[in-house]
Amino acid sequence: MNRREFSQLTIAAAIGHKFLRGAGQSAPPPSSSNSAGIRLSFMLWAIEKQWSFDRCVEIVAEAGYRGIELVGEFYSWSKEDTSRIMARMRSLGMIFDAMSGVKAGFAVPDQSADFATQFAAQVSWAKDLECKKIILLSGKRVDGITAEAQRQTAIDNLKRAADVAAKDDIQIVIEPIDLIENPPIYLSTVTDGFAIVKAAGSPNLKVLYDFYHEQRSYGNLIEKLENNIDLVGLVHIADVPGRHEPGTGEIDYANIYRKLVELKYDKFMAMEYYPTTDPVESLKAARLGVQQSTADKASSQ
Repeated sequence: MNRREFSQLTIAAAIGHKFLRGAGQSAPPPSSSNSAGIRLSFMLWAIEKQWSFDRCVEIVAEAGYRGIELVGEFYSWSKEDTSRIMARMRSLGMIFDAMSGVKAGFAVPDQSADFATQFAAQVSWAKDLECKKIILLSGKRVDGITAEAQRQTAIDNLKRAADVAAKDDIQIVIEPIDLIENPPIYLSTVTDGFAIVKAAGSPNLKVLYDFYHEQRSYGNLIEKLENNIDLVGLVHIADVPGRHEPGTGEIDYANIYRKLVELKYDKFMAMEYYPTTDPVESLKAARLGVQQSTADKASSQ
């Protein structure tokens, strides 16, 4: 599939999405959305089994967070749902900072057409939800083709997707998933993610550095962060083992937070963990841990 064919598919999908849902209302994001320094977000799926979507949003807001990340919840929303939810987000001074939901893998040759169509729908939703970052997954390793051919599929599909996203000032981040959680996944380490992003050469294409996933299979978290900070578009936080609060496991998050400040990381930091205590208190404690560590580092510079 060439770039022209990809663009034709994405345009058609976007038109179909708008036809089915109607044009979403838009409004400028809250004025603090461009504030300097690390901003905190929470990946909502980690608490959605216990509470309704609306209550989950309130929990994150009560804990003092700025952003919320989604994994496709919006696919079931009507136009009215979207308008109501966006109004609530604005009233809380919050934004959707990142979203996922594209099922087709960008590294799977037979899924390239589906990837183009689904990605176009995702861009349309991102515009409706005033979200400027889309998270993409690679899909599985494919038997019967060479590693080089699958890598080139990933690069080509991501280049085309980045071209489409750039028209609406949207950034793409690709997320490696550890092999313990997903043994057949193609992209399992940030090392390969950084190499693919470099090869694609699109300025709005970066890597999601999930410290939980990277620690489980590979470790050496800070050195890889230092060497590739310019390619990091988002970070995710949870401790190992168990995917619980930072500080409950083996990762020294205080050092990671300080390193992020030292490297002048100024994007969202998203907590993606299962709270072991009251969720509001748990998220508050995680926020205070970040603030304390980064304040200590900033004062020492």
